[in-house]
Amino acid sequence: MPIYEYACSACEATHEALQKISDEPLTLCPKCGKETLLKKVSAAGFRLKGGGWYETDFKKSGQKNLAGDSSSSASSGSSSGGD
Repeated sequence: MPIYEYACSACEATHEALQKISDEPLTLCPKCGKETLLKKVSAAGFRLKGGGWYETDFKKSGQKNLAGDSSSSASSGSSSGGD
């Protein structure tokens, strides 16, 4: 379940809530008790980094695009985006 961030427009308090995607957004501020809580847009709390399936799968002939690989920057301009 994702963690959502909320901010109260009345008292400016912030609040995090663990909710299902299908749950209705919260509106009641836990600090001041007013119905002025608004859902914020925020970045994900993790980053995919290092070798893994997202770097090694679906490559042709064992090709890898690894960070710091000088050959990957030269070959990236030649791929077509029409897949």
